[in-house]
Amino acid sequence: MLTGCQDRRGTRHWWRAAGVIAVAGALALSGCSSKSDSGAGPSTETTAAKAEKVDEIAATVPDDIKNSGKLIVGVNIPYAPNEFKDPSGKIVGFDVDLMNAIASTLGLTADYREADFAKIIPSIQQGTFNVGMSSFTDTKERQQSVDFVDYFSAGILWAQRPGSPIDPNDACGKKVAVQATTTEETDELPAKSKACTDAGKPAIEILKFDGQDAATNAVVLGQADAMSADSPVTAYAIKQSNGKLEAAGEIFDSAPYGWPVAKGSPLAQSLQKALEHLIETGDYKTIAGNWGVEAGMITKPTINGGTS
Repeated sequence: MLTGCQDRRGTRHWWRAAGVIAVAGALALSGCSSKSDSGAGPSTETTAAKAEKVDEIAATVPDDIKNSGKLIVGVNIPYAPNEFKDPSGKIVGFDVDLMNAIASTLGLTADYREADFAKIIPSIQQGTFNVGMSSFTDTKERQQSVDFVDYFSAGILWAQRPGSPIDPNDACGKKVAVQATTTEETDELPAKSKACTDAGKPAIEILKFDGQDAATNAVVLGQADAMSADSPVTAYAIKQSNGKLEAAGEIFDSAPYGWPVAKGSPLAQSLQKALEHLIETGDYKTIAGNWGVEAGMITKPTINGGTS
């Protein structure tokens, strides 16, 4: 069964022209100005919600983390609008605003540490990071290694160039761009490509990129026919493309995003309680609304809620 959503992040870039980088920057950052700009995109200010410490919830944090005063968060960027850098180099995004509010509720300060996506879960297992924050899909396979606190629901959404329609269910012989190591690369597209070849049709040519910006630009520049990514990421890319991209089909294969923590760690319950609090106060909705991702909001956070 396809899980949808993200494994996220890879280590390969097989092309990186200067023009591509320039387009990537424009796509990632255009429209990301403050709310005071009329008609502008979502704010990159991490002030959408000002959460306060809740002593009862903060008391549940494991002593070693509580005593440090920091919540060490492993993150891989860019993956707008969830986590990326603004023009000043500051890490911003929906996930960042939400994790900052979670940390504040727990009486902690979020300390973001950049890492390769594939190394985040091993680093959590080794105790280097307390929690991961990179649009992880909560899956049964991953639950064998870590526990997940689910905070959002996302699906897969394809994008294409206007006037060049692509059917995500019949993309045989097409070039489709993805971020390497994502579920779209490892599960969704291989399964669809196999269905093509089993039917005697040409395989899908899967173009794998280290970063989502590069995958998006491959479509914009005509090097790929379409891209496949998590629904909030694709929706954001379309919005920032200034008409160069449009949705191809509808959202499908929804699954939960989760924050991975060490297996059996009581930190999972602390994060869950903090998120429940932010949902009750409305701060969760405020943060989601600031980034235009309300469609993926949940009403009750769970631990290891992934079922596929």
